[in-house]
Amino acid sequence: MKVPYSYLPRQFKDPDPILADIRELVVKGALTLGQPVEAFEEEFAQFIGAKHAIAVGSGTDALFLSLKAHGIGQGDEVITAANTFVATAGAIETAGARIRFVDCNNQYVMDVDKVEAAITEHTKAIMPVHYTGQPVDMEALEQVALRHNLLIIEDACTAIDGAIGGRRCGTMSAAAGFSMHPLKNLNIWGDGGVITTNSKDLRDKLRLMRNHGMSSRDVYDFYAYNSRLDTIQAVVARRLLKDVRWITDRRIENAHRFDAAFSQIPEIRVPRRSTNERHVYHLYIVEADRRDQLLAFLKEQGISAKIHYPTPLHLQPASAGLGYGKGDFPLAEAQAKRMISLPVHQHLTHEEMAYMIEKVQEFYG
Repeated sequence: MKVPYSYLPRQFKDPDPILADIRELVVKGALTLGQPVEAFEEEFAQFIGAKHAIAVGSGTDALFLSLKAHGIGQGDEVITAANTFVATAGAIETAGARIRFVDCNNQYVMDVDKVEAAITEHTKAIMPVHYTGQPVDMEALEQVALRHNLLIIEDACTAIDGAIGGRRCGTMSAAAGFSMHPLKNLNIWGDGGVITTNSKDLRDKLRLMRNHGMSSRDVYDFYAYNSRLDTIQAVVARRLLKDVRWITDRRIENAHRFDAAFSQIPEIRVPRRSTNERHVYHLYIVEADRRDQLLAFLKEQGISAKIHYPTPLHLQPASAGLGYGKGDFPLAEAQAKRMISLPVHQHLTHEEMAYMIEKVQEFYG
């Protein structure tokens, strides 16, 4: 049996309804911003529970522009987790600020208890990452930010439809960035991102920033960037947004089935799950003894398992100038040697899930 990690061929086996929407758009010739983008922004904001949404070119741009819009740049520091995807750190670096890493906890997200020790006189913001779709403890983080008068910008790129304590990811900060990369829970046919905020002033500023600073065709309020969500992609996003709740619920259901099976295997550590959190499982990750051998075995059996990610960011060549070294973030480093990601997507069949469980059990005897 072959169990693919990518579900796109199954998701888009009948692309005709979306292609019909795109055809209508192309005939009208409205290919830059316009009504489809505005409609998507309204629908996305409503879904998340934020007052405003700004559609941009990628999830990375959503983070970068959120930092720039708040005036964060040269001489400033931004705290984030050492085990995130490169885009989080890249957004901070390209905004001109210095990255300050902290370790993660056993749920693979920022250890809020470690944040205060990383704060310096140059710290301006904290960028928590709802990594894998697992929300950070935002209530505790807000208390830290309040004590030190710091801005919070959520990296919610993998956490659409996530929540903690009844509060939705993307609504617990000054601004939040989401990604619509083809393998995200809300995915489009290319790159795309969204920023959410409750500030009208920030919304207006970001809409100028993503479009060269143009307040009209012939007036440029300031020099800025080109990071518009393609109108064609907004058409795709509007169709797929209707499926996000179903997608999320299926992923949660699949993850719980895996948890029940893998928690019975002593060589596997399933992270703690809380009923107070809506973990949306963009990634399903557990820690495994003999991880590399397990990965090779599963691939031999046709199961597309992966590692997210084998080297924490503080040990990457790009971080050489930040002054970090081996042992600085021990939990992130230890997890990187043991973490394995299994397909958890909404198009898995019961037979495929049973096959994956069977093969992991077989490996451990």
